[in-house]
Amino acid sequence: MSVARPAGYAGGAGERRLLMLTALAVAIGIGYFAFQELGPSAVYYLTPTEAKERQIAPGTTVRLGGQVEPGLTYDEATRDLRFIITDGVTRVFVLGRGAPPALLREGAGAVVEGVFLNDGTFRASQVIAKHDEVYAPPSPGVTPPHRTP
Repeated sequence: MSVARPAGYAGGAGERRLLMLTALAVAIGIGYFAFQELGPSAVYYLTPTEAKERQIAPGTTVRLGGQVEPGLTYDEATRDLRFIITDGVTRVFVLGRGAPPALLREGAGAVVEGVFLNDGTFRASQVIAKHDEVYAPPSPGVTPPHRTP
């Protein structure tokens, strides 16, 4: 059953307003659900200075990002990984267990996930080496040089 409208009826301002409000509500709803679903997959990290300023409590899981200072050591027998990560202002001693990522080296960027110990040492449960964003496809048959300092 359809409702007949008078000839020349083009719709009123009230109908347009209702349509706009409905479209706005739908857009807000889609944005909210997208944020709820994508939010947990975002990866954030703190610099050592930010972690120090926030006074992260020992035992609280956090991610730190910075540059690996010279002195990185890995003991193959015990699988202990030790290095210092810095943002140029604050230095944090990192202890990890397991083989280091292939791109982890002195002067390169790294993100570590783990907890601070009572003495300020960071116990890493995961170590991720960052790489540069420069990509140039290699020539056929040529191995490209590594650009991370």
